[in-house]
Amino acid sequence: MSEHDEAGHIPGLGDTAERPAVQDDEPGRDHPGYDDFDELDDPPRRGGRRAERRRSRLPGCIAALVALAIVVGLLWFGFSFVKGKLDGLGGGGGGDYSGQTAHDHVNFEVKPGDTAAQIGRNLKTAGVVKSVDAFISAANSNPSASGIQVGFYQLQKEMSAEDALAVLVDPKNIVTTTVAVPEGLRVVDVVDLLAKKTKFKKADFEKALKDPAIGLPAYAKGNPEGYLFPATYAYGPTDKPVDMVKKMVDRWKQAAKDNDLEAQAASLGYTPAQMMTIASLVQAEGRGDDMPKIARVIYNRLEGPGDKQGTNGLLQIDATVNYALGRKGVATVTTDETKTSSPYNTYVNAGLPPGPIEAPGDQAIQAATHPASGDWYYYVTVNLKTGETKFAKTYSEFLQYRQELKDYCATESAGAC
Repeated sequence: MSEHDEAGHIPGLGDTAERPAVQDDEPGRDHPGYDDFDELDDPPRRGGRRAERRRSRLPGCIAALVALAIVVGLLWFGFSFVKGKLDGLGGGGGGDYSGQTAHDHVNFEVKPGDTAAQIGRNLKTAGVVKSVDAFISAANSNPSASGIQVGFYQLQKEMSAEDALAVLVDPKNIVTTTVAVPEGLRVVDVVDLLAKKTKFKKADFEKALKDPAIGLPAYAKGNPEGYLFPATYAYGPTDKPVDMVKKMVDRWKQAAKDNDLEAQAASLGYTPAQMMTIASLVQAEGRGDDMPKIARVIYNRLEGPGDKQGTNGLLQIDATVNYALGRKGVATVTTDETKTSSPYNTYVNAGLPPGPIEAPGDQAIQAATHPASGDWYYYVTVNLKTGETKFAKTYSEFLQYRQELKDYCATESAGAC
C-alpha cells in the first residue's frame, strides 16, 4: 500500500469496471438524457430527477390533448352530419317565411295518422314552410291545430307557418269534388251523374266498372248493378274513376256489414246475391215504413201458396218491367208492356229477376234482411205524391185498391201515372 493509498485515495474512482451499478428500479436511469455524473452529487441528483420526471411527462400530456381534440372534432363532425341529414328530411332548421310571397300553388295532403311534426316535415318538403320548427311553434300556439282533418288543401309556396296552419285548421278549405248519389239509381244513371260532376268522361267510368280493383263481391259476378251505394261522396283532386267507383263499393260493403247481409240471407234461405236483388226491388217499390211490408209481400209470393191468391209465384213488379225497357221514373206500366220479353220482366217470369235493378240504400237493405210479419200478397201505391201504399191479402181487396189508384191518376196526378 502506498502513502497515497493511506492518505485517502478512493479505490476504483477512475475504474469504471468497479463503479457501483445503478439498479433497475432507479427511475430515469435509462432515459436518453440521463447525466451519469449527477449521481455523485446527491442534491443535484435529486433535483435533477424531479426535473427530469417533469420533462419526461410533458410529451405525453401533449399527446393526450391532441387525442382529445381529435375526438371532439370527430364528435362535432358527426353531429353536424346527422343534423344536416335531418334538416334535409325536414326534421329541423329554424326560420320562417314572412308571408305568402310565392304564387305557385301546392295541393297538399294531410294523411290519416299524421302528427303536427309529420305535417310540418311534409310542408317543408313541399316548399310551403321554411322550417318544421316554425310550423310546430305555430301549431303549439293554436288550439285548433289538433283538429286538422284528413284531406287535400290548396296552399302556396313560401307561406308563413301561421298562414299555412290557418288554412289547414279550417275544414272548409278541404279540396273536394262532392257528388251526392241518391237511392234508386241504375248504373247508367250513376255513370251519367259522375261524368257530369267530375272532369272525367262516361267512357272513363264505364272502363273503371270493369276493373277488378273496385272490389265487387264474387257473387256479383262482375255486374256492379245494385252495388254502387247511394251516399254523398267527397273525391280528392288525385282520385281517378277507379278510386271513385271503389269508394262507392266500399260504402256498400259497410252497409252490408252493418245489416249482417250474408248471415241474414242464410237465415232466410237465400244467397247474398238474391238478398241484394230483393233489396233493390224494395227500394224501387217502397218508401219509409212501408219497405219491410213490401219485403214481406215479395217473400210471400216467392215462398207461399201464391196459386191460391192468383199470383202463381209471379212478383208482378212494375219496376222490373221499366228496367227491362231501360227507363226510370215511370210509376205504372201498360198491359202490353207487361208482356215485354226479358228475364227481368216479373209479370211473365216467376221468381226473382237475374239481379238487382237499381242501388238500394240502408233502409231497403234493412227491410230485405228484416222483413215485417204479415200475410199480404199485394200492395198498391194509391197516392203517388205522398207515397201512400195499401196492402191486401186477397185479389178482390187488391182490385179495390187498384181502383183508388186509377181514380187518383184521373183526377189528381196531372198525368203522372
